[in-house]
Amino acid sequence: MSDKKVRIGLLGTGRIGQVHAMSIGANPNVELTYVADVFVEGAKKVADQFGGKVTADPAEVFASGEVDAVIVAAPTPTHVDLISAAIDAGVHVLCEKPIDLDIARVETLRAKANGAKTLVSLGFNRRFDQQFNEIQARTAAGEIGNLEQLTIISRDPAPAPKAYLEVSGGIFRDQTIHDFDMARFFVPNIVEVYASGANSFSDDIKSLGDYDSAVVTLRGDNNELITIINSRHASYGYDQRLEAFGSKGALLATNVSPTTVKLYNDKTVEGRNPYMEFFLERYEYSYRRELELFVEGIQTGKNNNPTFDDGRAALMIADAATESAKTGKAIKIDLA
Repeated sequence: MSDKKVRIGLLGTGRIGQVHAMSIGANPNVELTYVADVFVEGAKKVADQFGGKVTADPAEVFASGEVDAVIVAAPTPTHVDLISAAIDAGVHVLCEKPIDLDIARVETLRAKANGAKTLVSLGFNRRFDQQFNEIQARTAAGEIGNLEQLTIISRDPAPAPKAYLEVSGGIFRDQTIHDFDMARFFVPNIVEVYASGANSFSDDIKSLGDYDSAVVTLRGDNNELITIINSRHASYGYDQRLEAFGSKGALLATNVSPTTVKLYNDKTVEGRNPYMEFFLERYEYSYRRELELFVEGIQTGKNNNPTFDDGRAALMIADAATESAKTGKAIKIDLA
């Protein structure tokens, strides 16, 4: 690692922006030099805690000459323009998912992003979760033989606010898109998507024409079957599990609890506390590791994070899942 700190500009200070600010604050190899948000008060609060100059205009960040990289945590409709501006400014960029809700806009940027001399990385942090990352590495090493089935369970404790859900692009482009990337972490070439959505409990989500629960089956080009199970609520906390099943065995990641202590008495056996209630608690390590690898990539010139094309592929699968849920048909896809 270089002794010189990487200067970072944070674009967007909403919930996910604050998560990234905490990761920056915890990393001794980076310095937060700029914070941008149209809601300047939010930017000021982040800067007061973690440092950096404040602006309402991202263009000021790119023109400043005071950033080596930016993290894009602004609303999704700004992502394409901000990635493009970062490339033009010769600044590395780590952008939150999705690249955009419209695959056509993503395609217009693809050649520029893939031809950039700077890093263009996507924020699929769950690849860096210790459990999921270990299972992927051991599967790739052949420990369980040929991968035949992958099961991903992803349930949130409660739905996001309706105002957020209205602009999220729906469950497949918002929540499940992380699981689509996780599926491709194990099986890069997905060729078929079948999805089913349901309205089990939320009238608000139903009124938006979206689903609060979903099951998706993906098929890989070697006939691997991937099952993704989603819900917008789980009474017992953040439910994040994964199982890889192969010809020689299986690898399983269970939920993470705040403590390993269990209660035994006349009313319960192995009683435990509820699972973590917030995505930051569950994935704190993965966000920090995501930033560490991004910084290492800047210093070595090698992208260690998911790429622009990974973001494009996840959105293509999400679009196919949306179509499948509406039509009841399996959708063939080509991610090339």
